[in-house]
Amino acid sequence: MSVRRGMLSFVGPISALLFVGALLGFGFALSGYSQIVHPVAVLGAKGVPHALGFNLLAFVLVGGLAAAVTLDLRRRLPIDAGWVLRVGAQLTFLSALGFLAMGLLPLDPDDLDNPASSLHATAWMLWWVAFVPGAWLVALSLRGRASWRTLARASVIAALLVLFVALLAVELMPAGVAQRLGYVAWLAWLCVASLGVRQRSAD
Repeated sequence: MSVRRGMLSFVGPISALLFVGALLGFGFALSGYSQIVHPVAVLGAKGVPHALGFNLLAFVLVGGLAAAVTLDLRRRLPIDAGWVLRVGAQLTFLSALGFLAMGLLPLDPDDLDNPASSLHATAWMLWWVAFVPGAWLVALSLRGRASWRTLARASVIAALLVLFVALLAVELMPAGVAQRLGYVAWLAWLCVASLGVRQRSAD
């Protein structure tokens, strides 16, 4: 069990590195792509060179690793955790599935109103709509538990940043920057949740 926990503690950081590496690498390979202006999903959009590779690496693989982190988090919750905390952890798992689904439901850059693009937008909404309340519930339920303090604080910060990105940031900064800010907040939360694997489930 300790070996498994030790391995899982690196899943969050690995997920973050994979996503950033894919974003930079595929973005550099696509002529005219701007990390400031263009949404991340453009790299995996239909008809874009190497879109399948980007979707599998940046969304499907990272989303799958994130799901593993959130499932392990739910298993590691304090033994006296109530239903609020467990619901919160379950919502973060649904958020990871939404992130994964963005890679399976690529954007159609030629028609943002067609069913394909709508499904991608739905997956994106699932990602943030599930994560924000999930992270809030986790933070609320872990208050007063010393060994979980870092995760509780990270959950509050990440939830606020993702909510800000989803509702306000696109009006205040370039869309590409705003979206990446939300993803960075989520990935940072995954790192904290993953690195906390060594915490005692009885705390």
